[in-house]
This record gives sequence, structure tokens and C-alpha cells, in this order.
Amino acid sequence: MLPTHSLYEVFLRVAADRSLTSAATALGYTQSAVSRQVQSLEAELGVALFDRLPRGVRLTEAGRVLLPHAEAVRDRLAAARAELDALRTLDGGLLRVGAFPTADAALVPRTLAAFRTLHPRVSVARTEGSSGKHLRLLAAGDLDVAVVSDTAGRNLAGCTLHHLLDEPMYVALPEGHLLAGRRELRLADLADEEWVAGSTRPEDTLMRPAAESGFRPRTAYVVQDWIAKQGFVAAGLGVTLLPALAADSVRADITLVTIHPDDVPHRAIYAATPRGLGQSPATAAFLAQLRETATELTANGPRGR
Repeated sequence: MLPTHSLYEVFLRVAADRSLTSAATALGYTQSAVSRQVQSLEAELGVALFDRLPRGVRLTEAGRVLLPHAEAVRDRLAAARAELDALRTLDGGLLRVGAFPTADAALVPRTLAAFRTLHPRVSVARTEGSSGKHLRLLAAGDLDVAVVSDTAGRNLAGCTLHHLLDEPMYVALPEGHLLAGRRELRLADLADEEWVAGSTRPEDTLMRPAAESGFRPRTAYVVQDWIAKQGFVAAGLGVTLLPALAADSVRADITLVTIHPDDVPHRAIYAATPRGLGQSPATAAFLAQLRETATELTANGPRGR
């Protein structure tokens, strides 16, 4: 590969060596190539920078004025190259990540922990909120990668989806519940149960597929916060639907039983990236780690099931 140096770096080398020939040797150019680059800089600035002597060259007054400015340009270029190298080698840079709440229970923090171990110098900025919010941020260029679900009906024009896993659903039962020993349940088995839900409308919750099929849970309590939902279930006030990604954060006095996928289908989880844009090395590395973590979570199941 041919050496590449800015015109200012060539100028500084010639000024230091006081010789076009010596500068050419130091830079890995021919003497004529160095001469042409000096002439190009002189033409660009409209002044002569060197007096050509029988033996070597000497800075003109204009060359002496340019000298500290050229040194500043050289230093800034060196700093820029170092930062660009850091981005390329994952020795620096910024990664902007967003995720919906239950992805932040295990999938995202485990991925971040592994990513930080491998690339400790990459800074990570994180946002939380709904999948819709993060898809909008991604399309606007304000995120590098987002972990999302519930993409039906969303505007995905500015995003590319990378499938991570299909997330099963569980029903959370109070300890000692008659159905707690079952390995799998149908919603018909829970027809007489009272439910703790985030809304009185099943269509606005994880129960939407079941509601569309005609199942209408008896909602006893509307509770938005997931920690509070667990408290209600543990106290025997009802049962609730739980996505698998949140299963590892469930308190010990709650039992999880799989819901048959014909009743509540598995939910697709994706990593989304901006469409049509090149991925940074940090984004590509984080995506790879997300896939690895998703595979581990799928294999192990909640609480090592």
C-alpha cells in the first residue's frame, strides 16, 4: 500500500529536513511526488512556502507563518486517526441501545455485561420504554440498536429486524396453587381464575391473542407495575400472564407454568437497526452478543427449567 500523508504533513517533513529528497525518503515517496505536493499546497494558499536553494530548501516568511498552523492540523489529524482506529478496533466509541421493559430483565443486561467484558472502552447509552418508542428513535437516527417486540402494525420503513427468539408465555400462580404442579396449561384450565392484568381490556395486554380467539379473563385487579403484580399473585389475589424474558426476575414464592402456544402464541423478539445504514463495529458486535444471549436464554428457560 502506498503511504498517505496530508499536504500539511508533507510540508512539515520538508520544513524539518530542509530537503525535498530527505523528506521523500522519510515519507516513502519519490522526490518528484513530494515536490508536486508542496507545489499543490503553495498553489492552494497562493504563496511560496520554500525558497529553493542549490542544496535543499528554506522556509519563506509565509512558510514560517504557516508552520504552527500546520503542526496543529497534523495533531488534529493524528487525534482523528486514533479515534477512528478506536472505533474500528472497538477500543472506543459510543453505542446507543434501547429495549422494551421485559427485555431489560435478563436479555439486555446479560448482553451488556458480556459486551462490556469484551469491549470495556466502548461507552453504552441506554434508553427504556415501549417497542413503538424505540422504533421511532431508531428511524430518526437516535439509536443504533433496539430490542423490540409487538411489531404488528408498526411503521418499519426505517428499520431492519433481526430475529432473536420466539418467547413463550407463562402463567404466574401463587405458591401452593392446585395447578402449580402442571408442566403446561391451557387457558380453559384457568377459566375460573381471577386475573391480575395491566388493563381491563385484554386486547391491550399480553392476552390479546387469546382475547381475539374469544377467551375473556375475569380481571379482578388492574395493576401496571410488574413488581406489584407479583405481590398480588403471591398474596393469592389472582394469576397473571408472564413473558419468558421476565421469568428470571420472578420472586421465589410464585410458580410459573407454560401456557400452551395454541392459546397464547410465542412472541417474536427482534433486534432492530436503522435500514440502509452501515453498521458500526460496535453495533455488529452487540448484535452478535444479543444472538448468543438469546440462544442461552432459550436453551435454559426460566430458573433453569
